[in-house]
Amino acid sequence: MSLIAGVDEAGRGPLAGPVVAAAVILPERLKIKGVRDSKLLSENRREELYEEIVRRAVSLETGIVHEDEIDRTDILAATRTAMRMALGKLNPRPDEALIDGYGLPDQAIRNRGIVMGDKKVHVISAASIVAKVTRDRMMRTYDTAFPEYNFGKHKGYGTEEHLDRLKRHGACPIHRKSFHPVKQFVPTLTYLRKNRILGQWGEKLAARELVHRGYEIVEMNYIAAPFGEIDIIARRDRTLVFVEVKTASQKTFGPPQIRLDGKKLRKLDSAFEVYLGRHEDVSDCRFDLITVFYGKGQPAVRHFEDCLNS
Repeated sequence: MSLIAGVDEAGRGPLAGPVVAAAVILPERLKIKGVRDSKLLSENRREELYEEIVRRAVSLETGIVHEDEIDRTDILAATRTAMRMALGKLNPRPDEALIDGYGLPDQAIRNRGIVMGDKKVHVISAASIVAKVTRDRMMRTYDTAFPEYNFGKHKGYGTEEHLDRLKRHGACPIHRKSFHPVKQFVPTLTYLRKNRILGQWGEKLAARELVHRGYEIVEMNYIAAPFGEIDIIARRDRTLVFVEVKTASQKTFGPPQIRLDGKKLRKLDSAFEVYLGRHEDVSDCRFDLITVFYGKGQPAVRHFEDCLNS
């Protein structure tokens, strides 16, 4: 039996978020009813087919390249990187890869491009569904972190609504800063300081870091009266994570993590108990700290796990 992988991507055109590639190997001669180009399917139908593809695939992998890498290189290079990542993780290794559009140069696995392959080749159609669903799920969790942009609806594409919100709120951490018209709406550090939103921006950078690491954002700025606010509540697998974000700049004395003293930790612990008392289904949780430091160049984001038990 020859192993043929289908490869496709989602997210080349949006103004925000990652580009995602999927590589799928299906059993030879298997045809999953309803599988076709993901763009021709409703969101609910894609989700249904995604679950069936995952269940029946010989192997299935994704590659994700985030907006910061897209800005550092370009969207074509980022897309090829995502495809190589997805193909490289397949086990077993395919004999050949069929890629929507054009072939992948400098790739150890033999491959060839098929123009409009997502409409012509079943296994490429399956890959298109996996890539699209994976990316859409990420954009929905970003919607929780950045509700002012409504990413859950337009998924970062340059719709009229998205452009209007971009003009009103400026670019956020997951916007592709090298893309037009995003580049003209990127806030400066001076702007963040002047408008007293360094801390708010730090929380958004922390949320982005969590999504990059595979977490789902459950809530932002959860009010746990009378003990204050939980900056971020996230989840990965079955673990719920309470996250405190500390932000500092060059004009702030000392590293941000020193401001997490015993009194603050006790208040946070009480806030977590408030949340857990309202959500009795939580079985596993922990407390993490994320620090954001604004210095020269890009902000430095550090993630410290399980701080109450360390």
